[in-house]
Amino acid sequence: MTVMYTDPSDNASSLHDPLLPWLLSIKKALDSSISSLELNKILLDCIGTFKHNPQYKNDPRFLKIWLLYLEGSDDFENVFKEMEENNICRGNSLLYELYAGFLEAKENWKEAYMVYQTGILRKAEPLERLERAKVLFLDRLSYRINASSLQKTDYNESMEMEKSCVNPWSASTTKELLERINPQMMKYAGYHPSKKAYSGDVALSTLQNSSRNKIVKIGGKKYEIKGCPVKGGFAQVYKAYVNSNPDEVVALKIQRPPFPWEFHMYRQLDQRIPDNQSSSFGYAHRLHLFSDYSILVCDYLSHGTLQDVINSYVVTGKPMEEVLCIYYTIEMLHMLETLHGVGIIHGDFKPDNLLIRYSRSNLTEDGFKERSGPWRDQGLCLVDWGRGIDLHLFPDDIEFEGDCRTSGFRCVEMQERKPWTFQVIVIKHTKSTC
Repeated sequence: MTVMYTDPSDNASSLHDPLLPWLLSIKKALDSSISSLELNKILLDCIGTFKHNPQYKNDPRFLKIWLLYLEGSDDFENVFKEMEENNICRGNSLLYELYAGFLEAKENWKEAYMVYQTGILRKAEPLERLERAKVLFLDRLSYRINASSLQKTDYNESMEMEKSCVNPWSASTTKELLERINPQMMKYAGYHPSKKAYSGDVALSTLQNSSRNKIVKIGGKKYEIKGCPVKGGFAQVYKAYVNSNPDEVVALKIQRPPFPWEFHMYRQLDQRIPDNQSSSFGYAHRLHLFSDYSILVCDYLSHGTLQDVINSYVVTGKPMEEVLCIYYTIEMLHMLETLHGVGIIHGDFKPDNLLIRYSRSNLTEDGFKERSGPWRDQGLCLVDWGRGIDLHLFPDDIEFEGDCRTSGFRCVEMQERKPWTFQVIVIKHTKSTC
């Protein structure tokens, strides 16, 4: 997590904003080899100094200090209660997302739902992000229990369609496809299935509460977890150092129940996408499949998502530059053209799943059209292939049914309960560029 700061040598700035010297101290501590205990002491001292200061009640920088402290705390519940009692950033949606995530990890479904509702009633910003997080929560909940007691949805699962239609995301379809391709998956490089439950020294369920610097040992490697998880629809994604080497960083996607389908999609991308375009679609190094969890090891990109870029403009109240909008639109259209040309549908195409890629070399006009040279490393990277659809496994004239249940990204065909194929992508691309 990045903590913004300004050089405290500017005495006028420090007097006007006494939080600045603390931000610099915390930044230095994060960049050094300071122990978690020492870092937590600095964070706690900072919180104690400013939690009653009205100047920082709604300061997102101060919220990040609290969140950093939460990463190293085993007492999430009391810390969140203290934030609530002190009215810390009650208008920021991130507060409610994290607290609800903590409650969900403890299987306190109703309380987690009420936290989302509270944030929405308070119109915490960005409100659309919080509403989307609530929809994803309900989606996860409906996967485990009957969520009708919490909220009635307008989704009708009994869609009256022709017999040729298939729900590509249903449990029965996924199970059937995995059984069919199992011999093929056994040959995939990096595929490590086991019929046993995960039995590492660190219980994977505890990572959701406090994960910083914990070591996950799998496949002869040690993965040192860094920071809080990024919550997906059904999984937690962690930044991790391989064998504690900060120069070798990966993303660990830990999912329960186990879900090998995404690894199949990554390997199909490896086989079908041309080498000069492969960096636009992510790479999975390996999958460790247990009876209770799956752990997918992927490339890690540190520059955030397209949604983060959009939010940065929303916060400043400025529109994104037209040339940048055009550039990202071209990137997305090119990605979709490539995918559909090789018989793959992403199924969850949205700004949250588009990571930013930056070239380390200077960019010139040369190579832009062909995406060669430095341009090969510049652009977007589409990740999260859990809802990916491999058209090679279906008849040529297949039409799909089913609802992605992603708020704001349901194509017209889904809303009207009609068959769809590539429409699921077209509407999402349109939404992404608005």
